[in-house]
Amino acid sequence: MIGTGHKLEKIVEVTSHLRQVRKAELQFGDLVLIKTRNSLYSVSVLDSDHYLVSGGWFDKKGLSPSKASISGCTWGGSIIKVDTLAACGLRLEFGNRVVTTPIQKVFVVRGSGKN
Repeated sequence: MIGTGHKLEKIVEVTSHLRQVRKAELQFGDLVLIKTRNSLYSVSVLDSDHYLVSGGWFDKKGLSPSKASISGCTWGGSIIKVDTLAACGLRLEFGNRVVTTPIQKVFVVRGSGKN
């Protein structure tokens, strides 16, 4: 786990070993299932900046499915991996500033890639 006061080099080293899904690896129609400590999220790729999200906080607020952006993944602080959609051990941060509990598992179901 990374805490405050760690050097950037150590953070980069630790994140390179995480099971993660990078935004650039995804295309239209891909489905990413994300299991956090407290919730399950379903994230469908619409384009490089927008996703259709269901589950977790969105279900609790009666907003599923919602078109949303994803800022990236964080340890819960101000350092964020903007290139990453999901990484085990980190927290997913949506564009509306909602941050999940730590991600435990990530599954990608490939779509057709056609829109």
